[in-house]
Amino acid sequence: MKKAVIPALMCLAFGLTAKSQNNMSKKQVYWPDVKPPVAEQKQHLHKAHGDVRIDPYYWMNDFFKKGPDSTKVVEYLQAENNYYSALMADTEKFQEVLYTEMRSRIKEQDESVPYLKNGYYYYTRQVEGKDYYLFCRKKGSLEAKEEVLLDVNKMAEGHNYFSVSGISVSPDNKWIAYGVDKVSRRQYQIFIKNIDTEMILEDVITNTEGDPTWANDNQTIFYTAKHPVTLLSERIMRHKLGTNEKEDVEVYKETDPANYIGIGKSKSDKYLFIYSQQTLSTEMRYLDANTPDQPFKIFQPRMKEVLYSVDHAGDLFYIRTNLDAKNFRIMTATEDKTQAKDWKEFVMHYPDVFIGGMQVFKDFMAISERKDGLTRIHIIRFENNIGHYLSFDEPAYLASLAYNPGYETDVLRFNYTSLTTPASVYDYNMNNKTKVLLKQQVVVGDFDPNRYVTERIFATATDGTKIPISVVYRKGFKKDGTRPLLLYGYGSYGANMDATFSSVRLSLLDRGFAFAIAHIRGGQEMGRYWYEDGKMMKKKNTFTDFIDCAKYLVQEKYTTPEHLYAMGGSAGGLLMGAVVNMAPEMFNGIVAQVPFVDVVTTMSDPTIPLTTNEYDEWGNPENKEHYFYMKSYSPYDNVEKKSYPHMLITTGLHDSQVQYFEPAKWVARLRAYKTDNNKILFHTDLEAGHGGASGRFKSLKDRAREYAFILKLEGITQ
Repeated sequence: MKKAVIPALMCLAFGLTAKSQNNMSKKQVYWPDVKPPVAEQKQHLHKAHGDVRIDPYYWMNDFFKKGPDSTKVVEYLQAENNYYSALMADTEKFQEVLYTEMRSRIKEQDESVPYLKNGYYYYTRQVEGKDYYLFCRKKGSLEAKEEVLLDVNKMAEGHNYFSVSGISVSPDNKWIAYGVDKVSRRQYQIFIKNIDTEMILEDVITNTEGDPTWANDNQTIFYTAKHPVTLLSERIMRHKLGTNEKEDVEVYKETDPANYIGIGKSKSDKYLFIYSQQTLSTEMRYLDANTPDQPFKIFQPRMKEVLYSVDHAGDLFYIRTNLDAKNFRIMTATEDKTQAKDWKEFVMHYPDVFIGGMQVFKDFMAISERKDGLTRIHIIRFENNIGHYLSFDEPAYLASLAYNPGYETDVLRFNYTSLTTPASVYDYNMNNKTKVLLKQQVVVGDFDPNRYVTERIFATATDGTKIPISVVYRKGFKKDGTRPLLLYGYGSYGANMDATFSSVRLSLLDRGFAFAIAHIRGGQEMGRYWYEDGKMMKKKNTFTDFIDCAKYLVQEKYTTPEHLYAMGGSAGGLLMGAVVNMAPEMFNGIVAQVPFVDVVTTMSDPTIPLTTNEYDEWGNPENKEHYFYMKSYSPYDNVEKKSYPHMLITTGLHDSQVQYFEPAKWVARLRAYKTDNNKILFHTDLEAGHGGASGRFKSLKDRAREYAFILKLEGITQ
C-alpha cells in the first residue's frame, strides 16, 4: 500500500495533481447497474391539530423497542450497506489510499501539554499504532517518574466501541473516577480506582452522564443519573466510596423534562455547583465542598429567559448572565448574598460584543469574547480594572481559553488555530503581555501552511443580513467557475462553527477543492442575536442563509452548481435535508451525517431521547403554530417528486441523539419520490452511535468514505 500512496503524495506536494486538473471540467462517473433496496411500506398516520401526516416507514423505529419488526430493521439497514458497498466498490482501493494518507499526517507517538494541579503534572500520551491514549501524571516536576493512571488502549481491548469520560482525580490525589461507554449510547458506567494499588472498587455506578465530581472529603462523589428510556439527565446523586449504588442518595431531582442538569466544581475547589438549564433559563444550586452531606442551596431561582453561570474565586462569586444583557455581561456576588438583586456589575454589556466565557485568577480575569464574528481574548487586571486584548492576524481563526486549573498565577493558557494553522497551545503572561508557543499539532510530511490561502467573505442573505463565510484553498485555485468546493454548515443550538485546522481536509484541498464554512444564523458566531434569529419560528433563516452562501460562492466564481458539494451532521444534517428540498439544483452532491430529518415526529414523541430538552430550540408540536412551522421545513415531511442531487447519508445504529430510523425513513422516502437518476447512498455503522467510530484512526475510515464519495462525483480517483 505504501508504494501506491507515496507517488501521489509527492505530486501533491508541488501543486494540484494532474489528475485533479484534468477532471475539473467534466466528470465521468461510473455506477454499477445495481438496484437499491425498496423499503416495505406500512400504513401509519400521525394526527395533530386537524392535520394528518402519512408515515409509511414508521415501523423502522422498532429496533430499541424490540418489537416484531426489530429484526427486519437490521436486515433493511444491512441491505442498504450492501447497496452502498456495491456502488462504491470501485473506490475501495482509493478509500484505503485516502485513509493511509490521512493517517500518515498524524504523529502517532504524541502527548498533550501538561497542566499542573494539586502538585501533579497531568497529560495524555498516545502510542504509535494505537487508537486510544494513556492518562498520565508526574509528581512535582516533568522530570519525575511517570505514573500511568489509565491505559485506555488496554481498557478498550475486545470492544468495538469505547469511550472514557469525566476523568477526575480526588483532592488528595489517591483516587481516580471516570465514566465508560462501551455501546455509544452515552450511558456511562462510573468506575473508581485506587491509584496506589490500581484496584478498581466494586461499587460501579450505572446509567450516568459520566461526570464524577469529588467533594473535598475524598470519600464522596456526585454524578448525574439518566432516565433509562429517554436518556434525560434527571437526578444528581451522592455516592460514598465502598458502597453499593443502590445506597446512593438523591440530592436533586429535575421535574422539568425540558431542562438539562449536571454538576461541577468551582475554580477555587471550595464549592460544588448543580446547574439546571434549558435554552432560555438557568437555575443553579451550590454547596460547600467540605460538607458534602449538607443540602444544596439555590443560588438564584430561575427567571424567565434569564441564563446564568457561576464560578468562585477569592471571596467572590462571578456570574456570566444575560439578565438585561442580550450578549451577556459579568457580575459579582458575595458568598452570603447570591440573589440577582445583590449582583454588582463587573463587565458591562455591549450590543456588538458577545461574552462567551470567563476564567478567574488571583489578579486577573480572562474573558472569551466575539466581535464581528471573530473570537478574541480580553484580559482585565483586578488592581485597576484596566483591560487589554490579545492580538491575532489571520482573517479567520479560533482563539479560545484552555484549561487553567491554577489560581495564583499570572500565566494564561490558550488555544489557537485557523484553517491553515494547526492546533496550537500558548502560555500568555498577563503581566508583561508575552506569549510562548508550547506546542503546535505536528502534521507529518511536507505540510507548509504557506501553500494555502484563507479568506473571509460575506454573502448577502435574502433579508439583507451579511453572512460570514470562511474559505480555504490551495494556491493555484482559480476562481473561474470550474473548481470544486465543499460547503460546510451547522447553524443550531448557538454552536459556533469556527475556522479551525484539519489535517484530514488536506486530502481535498490538495486535489483541487476549496473548503468553505457558512457561519449561518442559528449559531452564535455574531452574538446572541445571531442565534435567536435562527431558532424556533425563525429557523428557516438557517436554511436560506446557507443557500444564499452557496449562491454567492457561485456568483463569485469559486465554483458552479455542477462542482458544489455540501456537508453537515446532526442538526447540520437537518440543514442538508432542508436545503436539498428548497434548492436541490444548487448542489451536485450532499453528505448528511447522522441527520436530524424527521423533526415533527421526533419532537412529538417525549420518549425519544433528548426530545423534551429541545422544545425551546425547535418548538413543541403540541403548540399548533409550532407544529405547522416545523412541518413546513421538516426534511422528511417535505420530500417531493423532483430531482435531488447525489447524496451520501450516514447513521449509527446505537445513536442516542439522532436515532437511526430518522435517516433510514428519509432515504426510503427520497428513493420513492425522486425523479432523477442520481444516487442516494445510505451507510449505517452497526457498532457505533452519534459520533461514529471511536478511536483516532477508526474515525478516519468514515472521513475516507465521505471524501471518496465526493471525489468520485468529481471524477477524481487518485
